[in-house]
Amino acid sequence: MALRVEVVHARPDGAEIVEIRLPDGATVRDALAAAGLKGNQAGIFGKRVTMETRLADGDRVEIYRRLAMDPKEARRRRARR
Repeated sequence: MALRVEVVHARPDGAEIVEIRLPDGATVRDALAAAGLKGNQAGIFGKRVTMETRLADGDRVEIYRRLAMDPKEARRRRARR
């Protein structure tokens, strides 16, 4: 049975969404390779996972970008202004 998976890469100018099909037992790493996208940090439906996490049919793999600044530090800087 093949898995239907959606891979989403959030970018500053919008999101790139790629739908792919993978064999049973495929991992997050497999999904990124099949979609032609790169990333070190990923999640499934907003929950952070490792690259070796196995996928289920209908999963939405999300590639996370690095933050420009720690959110707590950003709030502190806004509060000082």
